[in-house]
Amino acid sequence: MKKALVIGAGPAGLTAAYELLKGSDEYEVVVFEESDCFGGISKTVEYKGNRMDMGGHRFFSKVKKVNDWWDNMLPMQGSPTYDDILLDRKSPVKEGGPDPEKEDRVMLTRRRVSRILFDDKFYDYPISLKPETFKNMGFANTMKVGFSYLGAVFHKRPEDNLENFYINCFGKKLYSMFFEYYTENLWGRHPREIDASWGAQRTKGLSIIGIIKDVFGKIFKVKNRKVNTSLIEEFKYPKLGPGELWDVTASEIEKLGGTIIKNAKVTKIHKNENGVIDSLTYVQSGEEHVMEGDVFVSSMPIKDLIGGMNDVPEDPARIAAGLPYRDYMTLGVLVPAINLKNKTNLKTVSNIVPDCWVYVQDRRVKMGRFQIYNNWSPYMVKDLEHTVWIGLEYFVNEGDEFWNMTEEEFSKFGVDEMVKLKLIDSPDVVLDTHMEKVKKAYPAYFDTYDEIDTLIDYLKSIDNLYCVGRNGQHRYNNIDHSMVTSFEAVKNIITGAKNKDNIYSVNTEKEYHETKESDLPENEAEVD
Repeated sequence: MKKALVIGAGPAGLTAAYELLKGSDEYEVVVFEESDCFGGISKTVEYKGNRMDMGGHRFFSKVKKVNDWWDNMLPMQGSPTYDDILLDRKSPVKEGGPDPEKEDRVMLTRRRVSRILFDDKFYDYPISLKPETFKNMGFANTMKVGFSYLGAVFHKRPEDNLENFYINCFGKKLYSMFFEYYTENLWGRHPREIDASWGAQRTKGLSIIGIIKDVFGKIFKVKNRKVNTSLIEEFKYPKLGPGELWDVTASEIEKLGGTIIKNAKVTKIHKNENGVIDSLTYVQSGEEHVMEGDVFVSSMPIKDLIGGMNDVPEDPARIAAGLPYRDYMTLGVLVPAINLKNKTNLKTVSNIVPDCWVYVQDRRVKMGRFQIYNNWSPYMVKDLEHTVWIGLEYFVNEGDEFWNMTEEEFSKFGVDEMVKLKLIDSPDVVLDTHMEKVKKAYPAYFDTYDEIDTLIDYLKSIDNLYCVGRNGQHRYNNIDHSMVTSFEAVKNIITGAKNKDNIYSVNTEKEYHETKESDLPENEAEVD
């Protein structure tokens, strides 16, 4: 029997392991996970009965195989959730599906609400054409936004950086209001220093024109209208957070005979004289172990993969060493209530604002976003009716002043920013806090990234190596993008296909359409 070694137990790694075990009986599968939990940045952290989602993950896909896969692991709810029951609120249910009040292995349907907090006012994200938007902007700003956009329509900038890309899509005024500071805060670089391909990949054709088309499509009930994924109104979500999906998947892998080794950091990749990988070294409990294998599936950061590999040519080694990342910190804050008023027509428990997360566009603070876990799933919060569980999100670099803060220091900093944003009146109302960190959460599109194709060509040349997922390809993949890279990789492994272009072509198109579900890897979907 051949041995397949899978590096990383995040979405891509676990999907590859499961698919290989289901699709072939020729492989023994071993998964190595550096931490003690599953899901990577998609993990769920439990703290005193309250759960935290690292980064916020909306499950929405137009790929039939992905939806079927999710439904197999976590069937759609067949009865109302706790908050729907409390509010006497109707929600989509699937006949014969599990009752979330009685079973944990269930996927919920949730309403998508994401807004921007700018100048102490809420704006829809993406920007909508509602009267409230123009009222919040004021007449003068609205006119400036309009004329600025018309200027961008008739005078297109060369899309050689992210700033120009956004200005072409939204106009300079709107860009300066809602994109410039947030993007710089996210990446630690001004948008003019970032490759435009990041914006093209994430917005998938979203622009003012796209928003107008969506509005009129709804008004006139256009059939089979194209829907940008940023405009979806509902999404799927695991009852106990995104990590639940990967906990279940890991359990299914073990049932199929796969092995998962936790707290096992892969440090070296060994190539033989023929340029083929024959083994890897991992460290567990301070001791080094070597395991031989026939096939290697890697979802670890390319920087670390190449850094631990022998006999790498000078150019690929230099490019990999220079690839940048952005790290992530979040502070869970438990409070009795928040000051934000629910001025929408959406009912919520305790009438809190209905947002899943809020983008913070405020130069007074370093906070990038905050999540309201109550709205992701009522089962994320221990005492839903009497507390609000919030996640304050910060984009940092490993080793910087934020990363090196103690939990007490980070807690004080985050809570003080809540006061600045008027989310709470005083630090004294805070009931509890909890800090979490994630390394290499976001592969970045600057520095040596413009040479990434040279590095990819080298990785493709190693016959028995398959790089999948967000960090495995240094591409800002969403969960289902990552899963599809693994679908394609496993297909190649089983069929013996040598050309790996199909694995790297996932999530490279600039636009895709929501006309029907598809099995094609080009027809992707968004999960944040």
